[in-house]
Amino acid sequence: MPFYQKLGNIPDKKHTVYKSEKGEFYYEELFGTIGFEGMSSLLYHTQRPTQVKDILKSYDVSPKIAVDKNMKSLNLNGFNITPTADYLESRKIVLANSDCYIVLAAPKKSLRDYFYKNTDSDEVIFVHVGSGKLRTHLGNIDFKYGDYIVIPRGIIYQIDFDTEDNRLFIVESKSPVYTPKRYRNWFGQLLEHAPYCERDMHPPTELETHNEKGDFIIKVKKQDTIHEYLYAAHPFSVVGWDGYNFPYKFSIHDFEPITGRIHQPPPVHQTFETKAFVICSFVPRLYDYHPNAIPAPYHHSNIDSDEVLYYVAGDFMSRNHVDKGQITLHPAGIPHGPHPGAMEKSIGKKETQELAVMIDTFKPLMVTEEAMKICDKTYYQSWLDTNK
Repeated sequence: MPFYQKLGNIPDKKHTVYKSEKGEFYYEELFGTIGFEGMSSLLYHTQRPTQVKDILKSYDVSPKIAVDKNMKSLNLNGFNITPTADYLESRKIVLANSDCYIVLAAPKKSLRDYFYKNTDSDEVIFVHVGSGKLRTHLGNIDFKYGDYIVIPRGIIYQIDFDTEDNRLFIVESKSPVYTPKRYRNWFGQLLEHAPYCERDMHPPTELETHNEKGDFIIKVKKQDTIHEYLYAAHPFSVVGWDGYNFPYKFSIHDFEPITGRIHQPPPVHQTFETKAFVICSFVPRLYDYHPNAIPAPYHHSNIDSDEVLYYVAGDFMSRNHVDKGQITLHPAGIPHGPHPGAMEKSIGKKETQELAVMIDTFKPLMVTEEAMKICDKTYYQSWLDTNK
């Protein structure tokens, strides 16, 4: 995020001697992206963050592709993913391309036995069911239903869940995740027409500092492989940091919808962007107020992008039936739109209570074996008008 944050204690000048009250050195680390040109923060550790004792094992976690050239509209029953105790094992990649992975997870247990670091991707975790605390080496963030948790690549984290009933919709992005450029001025400040402001973004507020030696396992994801590193110092050894590179949360309930006299195009729902795809939020809103407006979305051909919609809650005027956790995929090159009768039923409606997350990718998405396990194979025929 392009705004400055500071947490804990830091020296007056960067790259200078910094010691504790006992005279012990703190160790500075530049935590940055895109070489030295992207977002970065300066961290100060009680222990050197480089103390690797061993690499215990490495194993492949790349997605298993079932359909690599998909041209069929798909419906995935997301809540049919089986809950799994371990956090990483619970993450099931259902759609994938070289820019992003779309993941479903139903972890039953908190992530406390080890630490996790994804160096391949930024992660955007949407919390559909559950609540708890994200614990990171830059501080902790409480989360609940409706929160997007944005975790830049390289963040070391654990997660505490309040119960065993948790449902997460996760996007792993190979390029950094930002707020859309059109929402920001030259200096990075969010503009008045943006559907949210900096007050809606919540960085870590609780710094958890450990000054201890021992055996600490960090599972590091790199090139679709998990490497189990054994470190001699606790990963949460930061006494203070400042900069622009940090995790944060944003609630979908704080997204302020943009409406108009006639139906607005999908970009008005945009929440995040990368160089390869966008993430949008569909939230409760008033419908179009032209006297002859058709609230249902018009049929459209997404010639250049695959469209993924994750249904969270509410009724959707474009679909005849929707389940929570349902994922639809409409591949590029095929027109799609409301189900038969949905357009007609929407006329005269004043508002919608729908809640959903949408991802539009600029490269085709491949369908994984995990997706085929929860797939409704007849969905692509659901636009047939059976009454005629």
